[in-house]
Amino acid sequence: MLPWVGVLIVILTVYAILKRYETRLVLFTAGLLMALIALKPMEAFSQFQKSMTNAGLISAICSVMGFAYVMKLTQCDQHLVHAVANTVARARAILIPATTIATFLINIALPSAAGCAAAVGAVMIPVLMAAGVHPAVAAAAVLAGTFGSVLSPGSSHIVMVAEMSGASVVDTIATVTPATVVTGLIGAGVLTILAFLRREDRGHASETVTESPQFRPNPLYALVPIVPLVLLVLGATVPAMKNWGLTVPACMLIGTILALLVTRMNPAEVTKSFFDGMGKAYGDVIGIIIAAGVFAAGLTQVGLIDLLLNAATGARGAIGAAGTWGPFLVAILSGSGDAATIAFNEAVTPHAASFGLTIPKLGTLASLAGSLGRSMSPVAGAAIIVSGIAGVSPIEVAKRNAPGMILASVVAFLMQGL
Repeated sequence: MLPWVGVLIVILTVYAILKRYETRLVLFTAGLLMALIALKPMEAFSQFQKSMTNAGLISAICSVMGFAYVMKLTQCDQHLVHAVANTVARARAILIPATTIATFLINIALPSAAGCAAAVGAVMIPVLMAAGVHPAVAAAAVLAGTFGSVLSPGSSHIVMVAEMSGASVVDTIATVTPATVVTGLIGAGVLTILAFLRREDRGHASETVTESPQFRPNPLYALVPIVPLVLLVLGATVPAMKNWGLTVPACMLIGTILALLVTRMNPAEVTKSFFDGMGKAYGDVIGIIIAAGVFAAGLTQVGLIDLLLNAATGARGAIGAAGTWGPFLVAILSGSGDAATIAFNEAVTPHAASFGLTIPKLGTLASLAGSLGRSMSPVAGAAIIVSGIAGVSPIEVAKRNAPGMILASVVAFLMQGL
């Protein structure tokens, strides 16, 4: 009886998230309610305390957000965006896919989808529209690249899965890299083909939108956001550097110090910005992870996890499908795949071996699927930002990305979920 009560609460939880109620409140309340029904409320509180002090998650995620805040303060992120955009703008024959791929790559270094969309969109959407590309396609080209963060060491999902599996962040990223690269190319390719077939890749020059004022990127400033990523990869792949202790927090601190030296900004302002970012990360990102942990504890107490394990043991494809289209659909409808992805990874991914999958493979699949869904959601923050820059409806932007993202989700499932 209790597991079916849990099913009802899960359905109500999904509904509340889709209605855009406060995610942390919804997940925490649902988890506590299930624990109360099972007459084990203290299990929810114990999980809350445990998640609050998860050193691996907190240090990585908070330091990355601190570094991101410093990049914004020093405008190093803008220099990177303009440096890439200036290169892409020269390739006018392949402007649409080049914009998507450039956004994808920038999103690895600047892992906020909305922040990346705003930074790249402000530069590239006017360039695309001036070249005659339909405004909705111009906006969609940027939006389609906003899931590059799946390959970012700063992604909360990557850090969470790495901590769960005991693998390094770089090794966890390597698990999902082929599927992410392929789906990125699919998104860019399908959008380009459809734009060509509908004649939306030319002949739509706008008189109301002009290109951004000339911005001369400083090469040194542009390189700073990339430095921590390079250090992480080198630390994981170069034998001589494996004992250097190049952890995520260490690399982010090195990047922050480098930004301070290169830009010569006030050290007090940089320090304040870094710690402001850390606090924001704990409240927003770690907060969701804590609430999702309570939710998963509630599922366990009512016996829903055991029911799922008994019913689906060996059902590799079924769990892979759930990990793909669960986060994918919730992300489309709610504009964010974070809640569904984190909840899935807290509750189901630790038991991946029971379904014939590995924790890194199943966990990163859920992360990729949620990001793909967000990239075709008309209510996602990134979609609203780019549609505003282009002066079109978010629905029009989402419609143009939908075919590519749906196909990409199928390919992601075939590559990661079987």
